Amino acid sequence: MHPALATALTCIAAREDRAVTGLPPLSQTVDIEALTAVLESNPTATVRFEYEGYRVVLGPGSDAVTVIDRDR
Repeated sequence: MHPALATALTCIAAREDRAVTGLPPLSQTVDIEALTAVLESNPTATVRFEYEGYRVVLGPGSDAVTVIDRDR
């Protein structure tokens, strides 16, 4: 799993006051392998998706992670 994905999951788990392992599998929402391939092959790419009611924005750059609360 790409580090940005792990960071996003950690952030969402903290906001939900749950362990990452208590969240539904990310693979039910996105194709993790394809997403990782995009992020690793193009460091200037930005990827957006929704997961558990949050908007997740990854990139550009390997450490750029934004998780937008469902209330916004």
